[in-house]
Amino acid sequence: MQRYIDPIGQVDEIEEKSRRVLVWGAVLFLVGLIEGLFIPYFTNPRMGLSAHLSAVQGGMALLIIGLAWQRLQLSFTQLRYTYYFNVAGMVIIWLSLTLAAVLGTSQATPIAGAGFEGSAIAEGIVQGMLALGAIAAIVGGALFFWGLELTTWPGKKKRDPSA
Repeated sequence: MQRYIDPIGQVDEIEEKSRRVLVWGAVLFLVGLIEGLFIPYFTNPRMGLSAHLSAVQGGMALLIIGLAWQRLQLSFTQLRYTYYFNVAGMVIIWLSLTLAAVLGTSQATPIAGAGFEGSAIAEGIVQGMLALGAIAAIVGGALFFWGLELTTWPGKKKRDPSA
């Protein structure tokens, strides 16, 4: 597979972040599909289904974010934060739900975890990861919305893509 080589040695950061978000989205989507094959083998199959769905949906969300990336009217620093919060949020949520399915925890997800109980350490780890992932995803989603919303403000100066 031949990759584009920038003749001056610098890849446009916005385009590169867009590509990375798309790759993360495609990977998470594929992992979710594969994880679906193993749902019956988890300690808590219902939680395994939740993990599978979160990976597929998180992957789709990242694909949508990656496709809309060029439209975001954010500074480079804000774009970096948007990238990291969205990718980290989706991946951490998926990992925490997969861990909950493997360990059989239920405190953080009482409906999907009904009838299961993990050790206190496992419950704490899953709760912490799920909270961290949710906060990151919310912040990332808010930054993404903010970047899209700025494009609709009348008189708002657009980011110069050549700068």
